[in-house]
Amino acid sequence: MQDKLLLLTPPFTQLNTPYPATAYLKGFLNTKKICSFQVDLGIEVLLAVFSKKGLEHVFEQYVATDTYSENAQRIALLKEHYCNTIDAVISFLQGKNPNLAHLIAQRSFLPEANRFAQIEDLQWAFGAMGIQDKAKYIATMYLEDVADFIQECIDPHFGFSRYAEKISRSANRFDELHHALENNLSFIDTYTIALLKEKIKQEQPTVVAISVPFPGNLYAALRCGQFIKNNYPHIKVALGGGYANTELRSIEDKRVFAYVDFICLDDGEAPMEQLLAYCKGTIDATDLKRTFLVQDNELVYSNSSACKDYKQADVGTPDYSDLRLDQYISVIEMINPMHSLWSDGRWNKLTMAHGCYWGKCTFCDISLDYIKLYEPVAASLLCDRMEAIIQQTGTNGFHFVDEAAPPSLMQALALEIIKRKLVVAWWTNIRFEKKFTRDLCLLLKKAGCIGVSGGLEVASDRLLALIQKGITVAQVAKVNQHFCEAGIMVHAYLMYGFPTQTAQETIDSLEMVRQLFEANILHSAYWHQFTMTVHSPVGMHPEKFQVEIASPEKGSFANNDLLHIDPTGTDHEAYSYGLKKSLFNYMHKACFDYPLHKWFDFKVPKTSISSDFIKTALENSDVNSASPHAKVIFLGSQPSVSIQTKSKKGATWEVANLKFETPQASIDIKTPPEQAAWLEYILQAIHYTQTNIWTLKAIKENYEQNGLEDFELFWDNKPINSLYKVGLYHL
Repeated sequence: MQDKLLLLTPPFTQLNTPYPATAYLKGFLNTKKICSFQVDLGIEVLLAVFSKKGLEHVFEQYVATDTYSENAQRIALLKEHYCNTIDAVISFLQGKNPNLAHLIAQRSFLPEANRFAQIEDLQWAFGAMGIQDKAKYIATMYLEDVADFIQECIDPHFGFSRYAEKISRSANRFDELHHALENNLSFIDTYTIALLKEKIKQEQPTVVAISVPFPGNLYAALRCGQFIKNNYPHIKVALGGGYANTELRSIEDKRVFAYVDFICLDDGEAPMEQLLAYCKGTIDATDLKRTFLVQDNELVYSNSSACKDYKQADVGTPDYSDLRLDQYISVIEMINPMHSLWSDGRWNKLTMAHGCYWGKCTFCDISLDYIKLYEPVAASLLCDRMEAIIQQTGTNGFHFVDEAAPPSLMQALALEIIKRKLVVAWWTNIRFEKKFTRDLCLLLKKAGCIGVSGGLEVASDRLLALIQKGITVAQVAKVNQHFCEAGIMVHAYLMYGFPTQTAQETIDSLEMVRQLFEANILHSAYWHQFTMTVHSPVGMHPEKFQVEIASPEKGSFANNDLLHIDPTGTDHEAYSYGLKKSLFNYMHKACFDYPLHKWFDFKVPKTSISSDFIKTALENSDVNSASPHAKVIFLGSQPSVSIQTKSKKGATWEVANLKFETPQASIDIKTPPEQAAWLEYILQAIHYTQTNIWTLKAIKENYEQNGLEDFELFWDNKPINSLYKVGLYHL
């Protein structure tokens, strides 16, 4: 019988779409004719618990006591209402019962507990978004009420997007995790193990590879490994993923290998291929790639230099087969269209480029291969993969999960999408850099881009320079304006607590963020408190940033986060609540005139940022003259041309009218007939369907070769300048 690999994502990551690691790996294994099966235990456990039978089991575990909150006691008393409505709600959130939206939206169908206290004016929030989104939001609050009950009364480790995260985060010693794993199975564990047992019986794997993207997956992953090793000793267990790549690079505690046989680091293709060969007995342990294992009671790390990693062109197309794609649920956790992209809708995950093309940010783990080894994928190959995935999944939404998608590749991808006439919606992570011009943003929108997320971080020019972000706040504002005017939503990752950040800079950063939202050039954002890591320039050279390491001793398990002392900075933790509360209001377009100091319950400095800083930055015109080497491309339809005769005071002359049709409007421009004839020709020559690429310099030369004069006067004048509205772009 052929060996079979079971690819496993443990609970919990996302409700609306599978984490892509196993799909990426399965796609590669397909190219090697290696048999594999993948499963997302997160969605399967969740659906088992959040069902009528599952909730009946939940309430059976509940033992009434006054120690529980009034909210929990209320939910327990309403158990029949929850049990009788849960299946219908899950079906609705899976998109299978859309008519239920009318019933849910009336707010007389579902029981309500504490989560509904945050609901205020739903008519204001969803009046423009529609009844489906309103019902999704109400149904999400309903699920979160049940989740709160489970966490308080049944299983304290439970969370929709994480499980037992507290005991896994910053666990530089294995003791607490080991102790938890030696205890009896928790409530959620029983579902996880029962489903795992069923999958093993069905698939009969010889190797199980468990992907651990986040700390909130680690405990469940080790529970799965423990069950397999105790009950199926012939099955080998490997662990990898984002958590291992950052946290377990220097692991020394052999106790972990009572739960798994191997820990693999970084890109999984070559390590998994070698590991499978090792399990077959066709290679030695010295031939393994970036793999920890125990040999002769000693923990060893094998990284064969003879085994090379695969190029991105050779890793295959992600394969989502086996996953229950129609079972994922779309939820709306916050009344904000951009913020909801992470939880609403089924997104196919892809990567434009391996690593980060910038690779300089001092807070980032730029010393690790997954960031420092930059390798883009050709736009044509990306589109091939997109078409294959659409065919397989029936879904044309894509989330490109790049560290930062390069503008040049985004441009090439957009053009390829347009040439192939693909109908797709996509979003990705970017750097807010000046290459995102008005015309590039319009092109991206035309190719289906609906949103971007990027790091504004500290929103302070001094600190942005210290971070080596390569941007300024004014530049971010202008780039955001380009995206927003093109109709692309923008999310910003925000940071507070970077070394040497003062209280003044924290308040000034908040003021910058307030102005960005007020100017309608930022749709959503999220504040993160800075964490120093061992793989970042800050962690490797803290003295350069005027901080000291507070916990220099190395742990025997996870080693990534570092505690540090910042003698010049402020008490950053104290600002956390006020920053997040103010941001919540700004995302709901509220409280822009609320004084900044009132968000905090302690004295803070007044902002030193002028109240019109962002407004002034936006009013500063872009440099209009494009580079002579800029590519000029036309994506619109050819105009219809008519000649009109004008007369005035006995003089007559002809004027050409070029009429451009767009899906939204008609646009007319008038020029002398000879220029109109040339413009007709050049628009055909630079049309995106043509193979030749024209630069602005080449267009000028052709204009002059045709005996026409004053190219700059003609090209930079208002009529031609307005043609970006019909698809004439300088790139």
